[in-house]
Amino acid sequence: MEWRKAAPHPIVFVSGSEEYFAGRAIRSIRESLRSQDASLEIHEIDAADYSSGTLINLTSPSLFAEPRLVIIRAVEKCSDDLIVDGLDYLLNPTEDTTVILRHNGSSVRGKKLVEAIRESELAAEIVCADIKKDADRQAFVQGEFAHGARKISPGAVRALLDAFADDTAELAAACSQLMLDSSESITEEIVDRYYGGRVETNAFKVADAALAGRAGEAMALLRHALATGADPVPLVAAISMKIRQMAKIYGNRSATAANLGMAPWQLDKARKDLTGWTDDGLAAAIQAMATADAAAKGAERDPVYSLEKLVNLISHKGLVNPK
Repeated sequence: MEWRKAAPHPIVFVSGSEEYFAGRAIRSIRESLRSQDASLEIHEIDAADYSSGTLINLTSPSLFAEPRLVIIRAVEKCSDDLIVDGLDYLLNPTEDTTVILRHNGSSVRGKKLVEAIRESELAAEIVCADIKKDADRQAFVQGEFAHGARKISPGAVRALLDAFADDTAELAAACSQLMLDSSESITEEIVDRYYGGRVETNAFKVADAALAGRAGEAMALLRHALATGADPVPLVAAISMKIRQMAKIYGNRSATAANLGMAPWQLDKARKDLTGWTDDGLAAAIQAMATADAAAKGAERDPVYSLEKLVNLISHKGLVNPK
């Protein structure tokens, strides 16, 4: 079941890492059930803290036969008791009750229960996959307007994506705001009127684009950051932090995050960023980093030039004359 079309079923399995989509789907089901019967009883459970018998107690018919909605969150961390009770419940679900199980896919915990849910004829799965690619984000915007029976031009879609780079919830809110406009079709000019000049950028996005080898995007983000008032000093500092993290693990790939004074996610990111780098390339980047840092702090009359050279060098993995 597509998340925009979420509807009540005896058992609903909401899977995937995109929390915004999952939240919308769960909210839609809750509102649908409440519109059918205002006496709806709603119970929320943390799967990690689940204790034996809880599901049966919450779903057992009451004296006044109110409909029930049970939302079980973080099933990827579920207790053994939930697996046992969940498997039993699948065999004999309670009438007038909807049970939603939310699993973000970050672990295989509860695999037996998940497989049983997917095999059940009484269950529906709503997949909430993360949107990472630009094409996915574009499809999301187009889907929002199609769902709202509104038109949006390709240029307006692009302008909207430029204005809201990463946050799906903010992007969705912007779509909702634009759909309140009385124009027959949302154009690029209308998007500019609402969100003109709002191109999200910061030093870490500049660094990430450069480290991913997207030289043009990194340079565009850098110039926008500078044009909207960003100071070269913190920009250099943030980019330097990324390079220092890479240098820390370059000759010590087996080191742990604790040993290097880094968070686990920072260590994983630095390892990925190191792909394709050489000794000479990393050394050149460190030297350019020192030059850009000194320039930003007053050693040169034009610190922006040194900063642009640094970003360009990083985009080509430290190669001064890339082919």
